[in-house]
Amino acid sequence: MCNLYNLTTNQQAIRDLAQVMNDSLGNLEPSIDVYPDRAAPVVRNTAEGRELARLSWGMPTPRQFLKAKDTPNTGVTNIRNSRSPHWRPWLGVANRCLVPATAFSEYGQKPDPVTKRKPLHWFALNEARPLFFFAGIWTAWSGTRGSMKTPRPGEHQLFAFLTCEPNAVVKPIHPKAMPVILTTEDEIEMWMTAEWSEAQVVQRPLADDALIVLPPDAPDEPQGRLF
Repeated sequence: MCNLYNLTTNQQAIRDLAQVMNDSLGNLEPSIDVYPDRAAPVVRNTAEGRELARLSWGMPTPRQFLKAKDTPNTGVTNIRNSRSPHWRPWLGVANRCLVPATAFSEYGQKPDPVTKRKPLHWFALNEARPLFFFAGIWTAWSGTRGSMKTPRPGEHQLFAFLTCEPNAVVKPIHPKAMPVILTTEDEIEMWMTAEWSEAQVVQRPLADDALIVLPPDAPDEPQGRLF
């Protein structure tokens, strides 16, 4: 499950590729690592056109998975089962979004014999780490986020992205799933404009030759968090 991704680009590149009409993001850091329940850039549909805004990573957790009614809702970052009734209300065009990224990470299955920790692997389209988008959904939500120690009640703008079967590049490292990645203008337009019956075809693995595992010297420590 992808719970850390990196964005190393500029706002204009995001605006151009996603055809953004409005930008309420503020200044974007040159390089950031994004963690669950943190704010991050997202492109969403609005009545005035596509907007680049900051939303928090993690859609509302289904109620049956909360330990108690008063437990903060920490959110779901990766959505695999798009057929679930919980996700169905947010699959329409109004709640779809694009999540910009340049690399994402997954932990390996076997711990390092020296550190005893599972190694963190980074994936990108190529070593230059060009911009791409995760296929996401978003919603406005009222409730409590955070933890029992630091609860954050109030109104929240939330997002998450779809996952799918891993391709041959990701599977040896993380055999369960990989994020749904959009790289072409046609895919972006389909995700942001088409009915679900058509748009759902993007929930598939990226081609094996379109993704690489970055060399070990790629960043595996935070470059700068988005809060």
